[in-house]
Amino acid sequence: MADDRVRRLTDFIEPLRVEPGSTVRLKDDFDPGYRAGLRKKQDGVELLRAGVELLADYQRRLAAQDTFGVLVCLQGLDAGGKDGTIRHVMSGLNPQGVHVAGFKVPSAEELDHDYLWRYVRRLPARGEIGIFNRSHYEEVLVVRVHPENLTRQKLPAEARGPEVWERRYREINDWERHLTDNGFRIVKLFLNLSREEQRIRFLKRIDVPERNWKFSPADVRERAHWDAYQEAFSQMLSATSTPWAPWYVIPADHKWFARACAAAVLVRTLWDIDPQYPEVGAATKRELAEVRLELERQAPEGAEPDPYAGKAGRSGNGKKTRKGRKSGRAGGGSA
Repeated sequence: MADDRVRRLTDFIEPLRVEPGSTVRLKDDFDPGYRAGLRKKQDGVELLRAGVELLADYQRRLAAQDTFGVLVCLQGLDAGGKDGTIRHVMSGLNPQGVHVAGFKVPSAEELDHDYLWRYVRRLPARGEIGIFNRSHYEEVLVVRVHPENLTRQKLPAEARGPEVWERRYREINDWERHLTDNGFRIVKLFLNLSREEQRIRFLKRIDVPERNWKFSPADVRERAHWDAYQEAFSQMLSATSTPWAPWYVIPADHKWFARACAAAVLVRTLWDIDPQYPEVGAATKRELAEVRLELERQAPEGAEPDPYAGKAGRSGNGKKTRKGRKSGRAGGGSA
């Protein structure tokens, strides 16, 4: 049953994947209003619900196995829906195993280090899902559209030439390859918003009092650089969608559809990892049996000694995984 849902979600997101080595022209190749043939918001809500349920199961196994970690990188223009995506997609997960890091203007301390330093410090640990709300890709997006930031980063003059962007693409690809080689999967989601939908969302922030706090005049000023951002996004997607960390371009004009897509990509990644509950050894099993007998002896008169006995095989611990193992058996996906 779980496999069927994963396959449906996988088919759903395949058109959104940026093929490694391809050249992307964002305005021509990806439609911000795409809905995969879904006509009703409820269809997307149901897909999101299925994704969240699967994520909750995978997260428990990911934490128990304590071998792999997952880093989710969310990129997009202002009003693209990054915060809402995090809130809805991660709604069913244990907050102890999910960590969100937002990256604003670099601090003085951060500017005294290399450009990847502040991102390295916020990486997830094994067994965790980390989310970068904006990520290291800001260094080839905002910094590229506003190259004066290279001066603020205190780079030597010879390191600020035109080749800086190709060098950063290579360095980012190498860093992500290093992470994946060490058991950390990277999910890269670009929320692709149309110019008109962004305008409407900005107006909503102005017109609805409860949303006034989200409005920033700086966000509107950035609209003057729309074409430059589209070009920077296109070059980023072309240069950094790799076999080990591909990009997914998420159509963001319909929030419900974007959230379902984001959940589907994350589910597909965890399905690939296929984390498993660790198998306990013989000594631990003997100890558990002894403790069970002691707890059964402590049952009050008339109470069932072990009300859970016989049910464990029907719980999550007894479900078969897609590889034919029991989820109580040890094992894991490839790095």
